[in-house]
Amino acid sequence: MSVNTVLIVDDSATERTNLELIINDVGCRVLTADSGQKALEIAEDKHPDLIFLDIIMDNMDGFQTCRTLHESQTTRDIPVVMVTGKGHKADKMWATEQGARGYVTKPYSKEQILEQIKRF
Repeated sequence: MSVNTVLIVDDSATERTNLELIINDVGCRVLTADSGQKALEIAEDKHPDLIFLDIIMDNMDGFQTCRTLHESQTTRDIPVVMVTGKGHKADKMWATEQGARGYVTKPYSKEQILEQIKRF
C-alpha cells in the first residue's frame, strides 16, 4: 500500500502543524482534525491511507477513536499510528488492542514519523 493521504488528529494546533510539515516534505496530502469525532467524520468521508492519532483529547480520546475506526466497515483497514506522550507499556498494549498498528512517543523525530509512513 502506498501512502498518499494522511489524517493527523491532535487537539494541539502546534502538534498538528509539526506533523503536517514533516508529512508535506514527502509529498503526501494532509488532512487534519482537532478531535476524535471530527476524525471519524473525515475518515468516513475521505478514506485517508494512514491516520496519526493522539491519545489525550477531550470528549473522545484516541483509544475510543481508534476502536471506533477499527470497528467500522468503511474505516477498519486504515492503519492507525498513535502519536502520544503516553509512553507506558500498558498504553502501547491497550492501543494495539484497540486496533492501532503503530505507536510513536512524543517527543518524536522526523525519522520516526517517516518510518511509520514507509511501513504502510
